[in-house]
Amino acid sequence: MSEPATKKATYEDLCALPENVVGEIINGELIATPRPSYRHGNAASALAELRGPYQYGRGGPGGWWIVIEPEVHFGQHVLVPDLAGWRRTRMPALPEGNWTDITPDWVCEVVSPNTARMDRVRKMPVYLEFGVPHLWMVDSVNRTLEVFRLQSGGWFLLGSFVEDDKVRAEPFQEIEIELNHLWA
Repeated sequence: MSEPATKKATYEDLCALPENVVGEIINGELIATPRPSYRHGNAASALAELRGPYQYGRGGPGGWWIVIEPEVHFGQHVLVPDLAGWRRTRMPALPEGNWTDITPDWVCEVVSPNTARMDRVRKMPVYLEFGVPHLWMVDSVNRTLEVFRLQSGGWFLLGSFVEDDKVRAEPFQEIEIELNHLWA
């Protein structure tokens, strides 16, 4: 005898979650995770400094929107990357509502012991399927940054960086990022 079909999560299920969790839907499954740790939040906040040169054009080329924890609808999936960026040529203005279905040009996940499996095994394939061109994985515990580019239908690792490396990484290679700011 076969098992009964499980009900796929709906957007209403996601909206009904308490405010102290981050909710996502992957392959019809509702996933709720606690708010990030301070170490996690510090790494994401440090990378939000990309807004200066890329969103506002201060010391960089401008032309981007960089958003912390945006809700992005990838078909049936609803994901909340730690950071995402869109070139303004593709997204001229920020959406009016609280989500978008425009695929980001860059996504950054800050992995932690509690989220690493989901970020790498469940979310990376969705980003790949929907053609996110650039993906960064930041591990604030092991103090690493992995930079990936979508290439030939898969993720190509451009580089792995650690500790206090100074990095120029796609798609933000015009500026130097001091990784030690992520681990403070």
